Amino acid sequence: MILVNTDYISGKNLEMLGLVKGSTIQSKHVGKDIMQSFKTIVGGELKAYNDMMNEARALATKRMVMEAESLGADAVVNIRYTSSAVMQGAAEVIAYGTAVRFV
Repeated sequence: MILVNTDYISGKNLEMLGLVKGSTIQSKHVGKDIMQSFKTIVGGELKAYNDMMNEARALATKRMVMEAESLGADAVVNIRYTSSAVMQGAAEVIAYGTAVRFV
């Protein structure tokens, strides 16, 4: 499966199959949430949240690819990510793009 954030793949003719997406909502446990809130006082990278978002993006991407594979896609083009806070310490990540088949 080829994944790109452009709307084309060099040297390939594409048949559009449709929009595919994957999403997840991730959170950290209360202990890490409290420790990260202390970090905001002194500044610096919030590694636990960074890890959480990386895991969420990976899972959302995996789910998007699974949906594309179910359509018989060879690739997903024009991939985008979006995220939003659902509640304190929890975020939703959505990956979406256009499933395509090579012709």
